Amino acid sequence: MRIIPHRFRLSKSKANSPASDMARVQQNFNSAGVGLFFSLFAGSQSLALPHVAVPDIRHVDWAKLRSAGFRGLVFDKDNTLSRPFALEVEPSLRGALDRCLTAFEGRAVLYSNSAGLKQYDPDGAEAQQLEAALGIPVLRHTEKKPGGGCAELESHFGCPAADLIMVGDRYLTDVAFGNRHGMLTIHVQPLTSRGEPLGVLMARRVEEFWVARWTAAGVHPPAHTRAPYKSLQGFITEPSPPPPSPPPLRPESGPPPPSAAAVTGSSAAVAAAAAVLPQATPAAQK
Repeated sequence: MRIIPHRFRLSKSKANSPASDMARVQQNFNSAGVGLFFSLFAGSQSLALPHVAVPDIRHVDWAKLRSAGFRGLVFDKDNTLSRPFALEVEPSLRGALDRCLTAFEGRAVLYSNSAGLKQYDPDGAEAQQLEAALGIPVLRHTEKKPGGGCAELESHFGCPAADLIMVGDRYLTDVAFGNRHGMLTIHVQPLTSRGEPLGVLMARRVEEFWVARWTAAGVHPPAHTRAPYKSLQGFITEPSPPPPSPPPLRPESGPPPPSAAAVTGSSAAVAAAAAVLPQATPAAQK
């Protein structure tokens, strides 16, 4: 398994190559996702429901998941780790991703429906661009999520799919793909709607409507041997608070300004000294 050290080689530029332009077109239609959507009404609604749902990756206890026996992480990229088509980790998620990769000893991979997909990225140029920018390997594969198998993933990690965790923001691609292959699935809220193709925005609304309806009807995600239903809540945590702001810097020269207490104390001392001094007599005043 190839592991890239989890350093954030960030770039301020956005992906504006022909490959990224093609990715925008590709995301407008996903035949496998459409086919799965209609199959859900035949009784497979549980495939669209995640085991864990959180606002973002900061709310997941990655160390506890590792202790539960999970051995690898499969990340969607856009709106999960970065804004759509951006070549940098979302700044607010850098610390959480660092802790996540540390807990799993760097055993993570990006699974994209454009970069690394043989049909649209045959020479792997876009995959290499993402790897250089994010510091996480991009899986080379032959079919879009949620279609296809997971032989490439199992070969990459050297373990069965049941030992992997799928993390993404789409119910009918990321979550459904992970559930189809027995992974633990984690759904995160999208970081932003800006920059998303119209087809993705429309599909997301449909997904959210039906997932909410199925959840209200009592549908559960598929059972997982490593994470029984009663244990799922234990993998959710509150984000670590931001570090405190540093104190203001003092001038390099000169004594520090007196505090309010010191000033008050000095005034009291002057008043006390004045009280014990002899009062001037009228004769002395003349």
